[in-house]
This record gives sequence, C-alpha cells and structure tokens, in this order.
Amino acid sequence: MTQRVLVVDDDQTVSDVVCRYLEYAGYQVSHVGDGRAALAAVARQAPHLVVLDLMLPGMGGLQVCRELRATPGGVPIIMLTALGDEADRVLGLQLGADDYLTKPFSPRELVLRVGSVLRRSGGEPTGAEPEVLTDGDLVVRTGPRLAYLAGRELVLTLREFDLLTHLVRHPSRVFTRAELLEQVWGWNFGDQSTVTVHVRRLREKIEADPAVPRRIVTVWGVGYRYQPADA
Repeated sequence: MTQRVLVVDDDQTVSDVVCRYLEYAGYQVSHVGDGRAALAAVARQAPHLVVLDLMLPGMGGLQVCRELRATPGGVPIIMLTALGDEADRVLGLQLGADDYLTKPFSPRELVLRVGSVLRRSGGEPTGAEPEVLTDGDLVVRTGPRLAYLAGRELVLTLREFDLLTHLVRHPSRVFTRAELLEQVWGWNFGDQSTVTVHVRRLREKIEADPAVPRRIVTVWGVGYRYQPADA
C-alpha cells in the first residue's frame, strides 16, 4: 500500500522540492499551505504522516500540532523549523511532534526521516520478535506498540513509545542523552534537548509524581536510568 504524506508549508519553492523528493521516494503526496487547510486535509485524507512547517499564515504550526494531538489516531508529525526557533522547536516536541528538521535542510535527509518515522509507526522492524515487557504495573507490548499502566492504556507518541521501550529493555543501565539520541532516534548528532523533552513527557505519563520520579531517574552529570519497580 502506498503511504500518504501531507506536506503543510506556505513556501511554494520549499513545498515543491519536498513534494517532488517524496514522490520520487514512492509516497503519495498532497500539499496545503495553511493550518486550517491542514486540519481539514488530515480529516479528509487520513495521511500516514504530516510534514508540518511551524511558520504558517493564520493558524500556526504549533496550534496545528496541538489540534492533531488532541484527536484520536495520532498521525506522526515531522516539524520544519527555522534555525533560530529553538523555543518553538522544544514546544513542538512537548506537544507531541515525532521529529524535526531545521531550515535549510537536505530534502534527502527529510525523505530518510519520513521513512524512519513511518517504519516505527508501522510496528516492529522486519525480523524482530514482538516482546511483552513488564515492570510492576507497567506493561509494554512491542508488537502492537501499546503500553499500559495499572491496566490503563497510555497515550504515547512514536518517540515516547520508543524511548520507554528502550529504557525498560535495559533496566538499571545509565544512558547519556547522546546515547539515547543515537540509539532511540538514530541520530549521530542533534539537539540533545530533544531527549530531555521526551523524558519529561514520559514522566508525566508514567510517574505518580513527575517532580519526584521513581522510574526514569536522573543520574546527575551523566544522563538517565530506568529503575525497576522491584529494585
């Protein structure tokens, strides 16, 4: 089945290049130039992924991201941001965007990022055995990409699920942010605040008191460790 990608950008030159590269890669691509049209297109077309520029006329990209994350389905989102918009980029990740690229960017890199996010959203990589990871009242099922806490299904973005799975798979091991960026995101370089934001979001969803985390523990000066419930 051909996967559908919606490109949301009001810069015609950028959108033309992005759409062309994605089409060459085999995706079915559609394009809109503003936020309200993006929400309508998502509802109408049910794309598999949205490439979303933050600087849009009318309803901005952050509001579009917020609206999409408030609706069922959880379509993956890759944000496009200007180089200096770090605060907006962090806020976009906090709202649930799955990945981001800063302008100017390589269209080839965008195609690779799209493929990576779509593979993750489709479930386990080819050849991988589905797992059921259990720690106390936390259960992670990697096949259907579902997680439960005390019997309640957790609403996680793709990256949040991947990060949680990676940490639970390696209990008591300390990871630096650079290691998590490489092992979970597949990035050899990048903004390590991405990891910090996702850890914060995960704590809000799995910790009884996110301000005093018991599961995802900060190891000061190093990184993070997942502390098993029976440790």
